[in-house]
Amino acid sequence: MSAALVAGLIAGYGIAVPVGAVATYLVSLTARTSLRTGVCAALGVATADGLYALVATLGGSAPAGALRPVLVPLRWASALVLAVLAIRGAVVAVRHYRDRPLATRSTPPSPPSPPSPARAYLALLGITLLNPTTVVYFAALVLGTRTTEAAAPLEQGVFVLAAFAASASWQVLLAGGGALLGRVLTGRRGRLVTALVSSGVMLALAVGMVA
Repeated sequence: MSAALVAGLIAGYGIAVPVGAVATYLVSLTARTSLRTGVCAALGVATADGLYALVATLGGSAPAGALRPVLVPLRWASALVLAVLAIRGAVVAVRHYRDRPLATRSTPPSPPSPPSPARAYLALLGITLLNPTTVVYFAALVLGTRTTEAAAPLEQGVFVLAAFAASASWQVLLAGGGALLGRVLTGRRGRLVTALVSSGVMLALAVGMVA
């Protein structure tokens, strides 16, 4: 039981800690909305990690083998989603930066409504599920550590819950950092720079994903 718990925690942190495009978008989203929205988005990422851990635990190497023929289309789809998010974030940031001075001379334009916590959860869940690296990671991990006897259902459950908890704790920590960033960088230029840097990183990672 304890071995499954430790293995799940290590697996969850192993896939969550490396900062990639999803983590960058999570921090940026929280900085522009609220901690509540960021936490819900973080739980969306952790849910995807937990689902993939469950699939990999139940199926072993089968998910990786089944996805192998469509890995390239999934990778392109994931890169396309990230690129769209990056471009949209940069365009919106520049537009808000240019429109802000007009508030002193006319009625300020109403900003676009931020995503609700539920919408942020579903958005990050979908983005993370598009990444085939996660299921391949968990499948390889389970295959590499599998003994001659199949793990008991209880141990499988402990592994999946531990992986989810590890991923959730790290993603919530990132969301908290995004909320702090939003409080510190309250100026127009600070928010513009944050948006452009975040979009640039996401775009670079999207290009690197298919390069």
